[in-house]
Amino acid sequence: METRETSVAGWIVGPPLSPAGGVRIFGADLSRPLPPELLEAIRAALLRHHVVVFPGQSLSREQQFRFAASLGEVEPPRPRGAEVKRHGVAHVISNLDEDGNPVARSSPSANDHWHTDKPYHPIPPALTTLYAVELPPQGGDTEFANTAHAYAALPEPTRRRIAPLRVVFRAQFATGPQQPTAVHPLLRTHPETGHKALYLGNHAAGILGLPEADGRALLSALLEQATQRRFVYTHRWSVGDLVMWDNRCLLHRALANFDRTRHRRILHRSLVKGTAPF
Repeated sequence: METRETSVAGWIVGPPLSPAGGVRIFGADLSRPLPPELLEAIRAALLRHHVVVFPGQSLSREQQFRFAASLGEVEPPRPRGAEVKRHGVAHVISNLDEDGNPVARSSPSANDHWHTDKPYHPIPPALTTLYAVELPPQGGDTEFANTAHAYAALPEPTRRRIAPLRVVFRAQFATGPQQPTAVHPLLRTHPETGHKALYLGNHAAGILGLPEADGRALLSALLEQATQRRFVYTHRWSVGDLVMWDNRCLLHRALANFDRTRHRRILHRSLVKGTAPF
């Protein structure tokens, strides 16, 4: 793994954070408009390292939205009650209840399961930006699994077997017309690099054309393959970190490694629209 740092127009691009991905860019002020050459450097770092960390930021939700919009069209979050206007700018992700108290939540679709963002949409987001506003004293980490590396490590017969398969993704495991559903290739081609990656996660409900039990067994085995420690980068958050990642070749999950009933964890999220998986 590389250990050297490079400089881009006064910014410092650090060495890779892990063999699975991740890089830090120091000296960036994302609250201000960025010139084209720096945006290109960010895009290049994302394609090479999949996770890009900008430490030490101080961002309003509007400023975060503007940064995400400089990389592509931003998806509007779903309005929630009185927060309709502000949720049009960024989505608040937290462990707080309606009264602002910390609470432990768990469900089959919760963020502490391995997933990629919104695969149950016909056109899932390409990129996610997540900004740390308030964190527990320890823990609350996020893990990223490199599904391109995981695919490349599969035996050739397995790669041939899964090449034509398509996955049914649902917003929830429960069936019903209210849950968004989409069908995408199990083996996804990155539209910019051409690299192949597994496309799966906790929203994957089955494989088209396979018996339910067989589909779930295959998805479980491939998820186990993709989330081996050698394919995972763990980000340990600091307040002011903005982390962006590539949903087209990564899974991620939030670690519940803190007391969620005592400590607050608040982050702001913006999603950049992608293209239909192929």
